[in-house]
Amino acid sequence: MNTINNDKVNSVINELFLDSRGDFFKMIKAVSKGVIRPLQPEDFKDLYLSISKEQGEDLTQLIIKNNYKNIVEFGTSFGISTLYLALGVMETNGSIITTELIESKAQKAITTFKKAEVDHLINVKIGDAMKTLKDHETPIDLLVLDGWKDLYLPLFRMLAPNFHKDTLVYVDNADMKETQHFLDVISQNPTYHLQPMYNGKVYLISSL
Repeated sequence: MNTINNDKVNSVINELFLDSRGDFFKMIKAVSKGVIRPLQPEDFKDLYLSISKEQGEDLTQLIIKNNYKNIVEFGTSFGISTLYLALGVMETNGSIITTELIESKAQKAITTFKKAEVDHLINVKIGDAMKTLKDHETPIDLLVLDGWKDLYLPLFRMLAPNFHKDTLVYVDNADMKETQHFLDVISQNPTYHLQPMYNGKVYLISSL
């Protein structure tokens, strides 16, 4: 393990978590817009909506333990989860493709990846993931779903041809209504196994 690079990434992650402490009040403001109209991704452009440190550390170890090299992430946000993925692929000599709909978030994440000196490991695709990942042809070892929940199912189906017998799909916010619909649909397919984590906040999907 390259301790210097590892420390650099963890330092940047800690800075981002400190900056994300205002998410609670920003969330209240964002959700209030849903009173007069359906919520849109743009309503959350200033929020991190990040995974926890425990989740991040577990993701890093998951990559290392299984020697995952080809990672696809749906939902970059400001890059906290992506940095944890980077800590993993630093050890496996892998790479990450991550997607973000909101331009301002993506640009800030790109700057952050450069600061953490892991930008060479990360390909950031900006825009609708159904378009930016449409022509993806590389086998996927780990797919992280942590973006707009209504897209979990169509994105899963679109990328499924790139799965192999050891592919793992990490589903965040599994306790949300839209995600539960996605999980219900996938659970009806006998070729997949669903495993809950963190009291159902996360599900892992693997092939039987």
